[in-house]
Amino acid sequence: MLYYIVTDLVLCSYTVKRGRRKVMYPTRQEAEALLVDAGKCNPGPWEDHSRVTAHCAERIARACQGMDAEKAYVAGLLHDIGRKFGVKHLGHVYDGWKYMCRLGYDEVARICLTHSFNEGVLEGYIGKFDITAAQTEELRQALGRIELDDYDRLIQLCDSLAGAEGVMNMEERMLDVKRRYGNFPQSKWDKNLELRAYFEQKTGADIYLIVEDGKQVIAEGSKENERNSND
Repeated sequence: MLYYIVTDLVLCSYTVKRGRRKVMYPTRQEAEALLVDAGKCNPGPWEDHSRVTAHCAERIARACQGMDAEKAYVAGLLHDIGRKFGVKHLGHVYDGWKYMCRLGYDEVARICLTHSFNEGVLEGYIGKFDITAAQTEELRQALGRIELDDYDRLIQLCDSLAGAEGVMNMEERMLDVKRRYGNFPQSKWDKNLELRAYFEQKTGADIYLIVEDGKQVIAEGSKENERNSND
């Protein structure tokens, strides 16, 4: 069966089969290879931030009834994959969205699109609008057609928990973003706290207890990079 994803400006069609399942995201191993490749193109702390985001997403999804922990891990690992194409602000959202769509991974493309917008609107972006007016409008239209689901919400939450060196206190992470960008809207701050409460209700546990051991993820990621460098 052929899948079609249609937007006003983009048409993607593809079929991905794993056993009897048809999916729109890469395997864990494929996702890890994509991240390693992207890190070679544009090395930086964002790589380890992505690993910690994936760790948090997998742990929380595993504790939520009805969520796919593997899908959550892949989505978290690749949410910032647009950074492969250089040091950008809103550009990394656009580049990641397009890149994943070209590869046929539309469920990850969706996460690349939504992860920076916990209020669901483009104007909530913290950082520079460093893409063209046409690209900005394309993002706005695409975002406007999406009704956020629990995977979107989960990666937004985990993005706000994940530092480059491990899991962070959410408030400290948001203050770090505010220091780096000079701004963090109160409504966006409050929405992140709301997301944490939402998933604590779904899991019945303290989020920080669920996602502990995040620093071990960095050590494992470093070993993986060394292995790939020696291949």
